Amino acid sequence: MEHRPLGRTGVSVSKLCLGTMMFGDWGTRDHGESIRIIHRALDAGINFIDTADAYSAGESEEIVGKALAGGRRDDVVLATKVWFPMGEDANRRGASRRWIIREVEESLRRLGTDWIDLYQIHRYDPDIDIEETLGALTDLVHQGKVRYIGQSTWPPSAIVEAQWAARDRHLQRFVCEQPPYSILVRGIEAEVLPTCARYGMGVISWSPLAGGWLSGRYRQDADQQAPFSAARRRLAERFDLSLPANQRKLGAAEALAELAEEAGTSLIELAIAFVLNHPAVTAAIIGPRTMEQLESQLPAADVVLDAVLLDRVDEIVPPGINLNPADGGWANPALQPAARRR
Repeated sequence: MEHRPLGRTGVSVSKLCLGTMMFGDWGTRDHGESIRIIHRALDAGINFIDTADAYSAGESEEIVGKALAGGRRDDVVLATKVWFPMGEDANRRGASRRWIIREVEESLRRLGTDWIDLYQIHRYDPDIDIEETLGALTDLVHQGKVRYIGQSTWPPSAIVEAQWAARDRHLQRFVCEQPPYSILVRGIEAEVLPTCARYGMGVISWSPLAGGWLSGRYRQDADQQAPFSAARRRLAERFDLSLPANQRKLGAAEALAELAEEAGTSLIELAIAFVLNHPAVTAAIIGPRTMEQLESQLPAADVVLDAVLLDRVDEIVPPGINLNPADGGWANPALQPAARRR
């Protein structure tokens, strides 16, 4: 499998990254099966694994740790994240120095490792001083517990602010951004991707299948009443078909499925290959729940899309557009009702 440089770090990662959100209580509860999926991905040439402390309340990290035990750890670029709540205590969340320094130890324990290759702040919080966060992360790098630091789903202004703060205060800088990106969720093409390219940052995009919308499951003649996973039930605004925005996604998914069929490929392969085609993208995170899903996604690494096909994709979903704003992953608090000037 092709490897690509992770920003300017000198580290090479596979262009498919194995996401593990669906391993554990949120998806596949059988640890043995999850481990087999991880091993199959590694055998297929994937050397990049992404998890987070919040995935199934730490269970995902524990599964990854088990899968990498016995000599596989050294060959894997291992990424995890911190920020989402890990309990009822108000201080067991966020990107404060207090929480980062404490929670990294828990992630290291669950992962069964002495170091994390890429430690990421899972979401942007404008109420936290960026120097507070970068200062704590810099200390972890100096201690050897973390190799590189990154961020996930940050707005472009915050990406720039963090780069400048790191430069001015001589702190470790974020080497990559992990945004949502798919044919249905193209908002980052407007500013996030150009900003990352300008600062030499890697981009590890999540949800190339748009949360399953581009898996082939969502078709106008398909049964949409099947049970959703626990993770999807918490995100009803992204999946409720009574909402006009999701009806637009359904129509686009139908058109894209027809386009994929004409092109002689699967919708899954088209969707993942589209993400990998953008020059600013380092890797696409695939998040299989089953071995069958993994096998359906691996071939996308070898799919090449020509300009004619990409133009037809643009006709279905224009560049820089999120068909449903809720899929953007981050809601600007300045635009929430409580902050409006009225």
